[in-house]
Amino acid sequence: MTHSLALGIDVGTSGVRVAALGEDLEVVTVTKAAMDLSRGPRNDPAVWLAALSEALSGMFQAIDPGSVTSICVDGTSGTVLALDDAARPLGHALMYNDTVDDPSIPKAIAAVAPRQSAAHGASSALARCISLQTRTGVARIAHQADWIAEQLAGKPVPSDESNALKTGYDPIARTWPDWMPATGMDTALLPDVVATGTMTGATCGAFGLPKGIPIVAGVSDGCASFLATGASSPGDGVTALGTTLTLKLLSDKPIFAPEFGIYSHRIGDQWLAGGASNSGGEALAAHFPPDEIASLSARIDPEVSTGLDYYPLPRTGERFPVNDPDLESRVDPRPETREEFLKGLLEGIAAIEKLGFERLAGLGGPKLTSIRTVGGGASNRTWTRMRTRMLNTPEAPVASGEAAAGSARIAWGFVKDRA
Repeated sequence: MTHSLALGIDVGTSGVRVAALGEDLEVVTVTKAAMDLSRGPRNDPAVWLAALSEALSGMFQAIDPGSVTSICVDGTSGTVLALDDAARPLGHALMYNDTVDDPSIPKAIAAVAPRQSAAHGASSALARCISLQTRTGVARIAHQADWIAEQLAGKPVPSDESNALKTGYDPIARTWPDWMPATGMDTALLPDVVATGTMTGATCGAFGLPKGIPIVAGVSDGCASFLATGASSPGDGVTALGTTLTLKLLSDKPIFAPEFGIYSHRIGDQWLAGGASNSGGEALAAHFPPDEIASLSARIDPEVSTGLDYYPLPRTGERFPVNDPDLESRVDPRPETREEFLKGLLEGIAAIEKLGFERLAGLGGPKLTSIRTVGGGASNRTWTRMRTRMLNTPEAPVASGEAAAGSARIAWGFVKDRA
């Protein structure tokens, strides 16, 4: 008996991952393919396609392609490329972290874009699109996720509300806004946009897939990573404990606070908002190597507070939940033992996390009702217990750490909505 599966495709900066999910939303298998940089740079669409083909080939050695019921693609947020009238890429893409050299572009955006728009700055996707439209022969512009889905469909497909956010799309009015032409952007070059979870096309038979499998509008890679954890209701939060501390909260209303770097991605009728602190793993690494953190953590009692009031930062400046470019790291007074010092640092980062979720709630978001943790710090159980005690919020299990699994969940949502 062949079981039905949904596929999620995650196109990242270093490779492509494909996840197959069963009807119970459990990951059946994941295949990966690194970007082959001997073929070209990371922003070469041909390199993306080669990795996609390899990852799908590996998947179809593990599952029957005929069992696939739907497919969803996520890509790096803000990566865009120009296409000619034959749908061929015109040169390399501009990646999510590329900035435009022409200072008149962000200036033109700033002159007309609302304060809460995610399109501000020289590194916004809109700025990159304005730059791309000057390439000779450009017929349209696509986001990375759109273009990958287009290769599966064999024809252009609409974009989604998440990937379009930083290109200037208005997720509340659900349209490209009237102010965009005043920036110099030819909006006729931009894709149509549909809600996440909408069918945008069907497979054409490429990459070993049968024809006619529904392709579903997805989200950016960051949103896909959030959904992969299993978070699905307003009040569900996910903390990424990596080099920095990143918080995301699912909300029933949008939260926009650009002064804290907070924007809301629309995912159907829900909103995903978040902020990123400069605190986190890098701030810990300034004082402790990883092996010492592990050994000392095992001796720490997470139920008893040190009474220390630390705000650990790797360098001067903070952006969220406090917006202060001059904020200094606060890691004094120093206790007598290394163990107590580490405990104070862990408490300090946990306090920043608590303040972050309180900030999101204060800006109109829901109260935190559950917390899931991803990233390197998630393995530190002492820290996790310390954080859940301070947050006064139950810890929830992480279904998957693969962004591709989040996209596969969207694909399953389409199937179940249609049933």
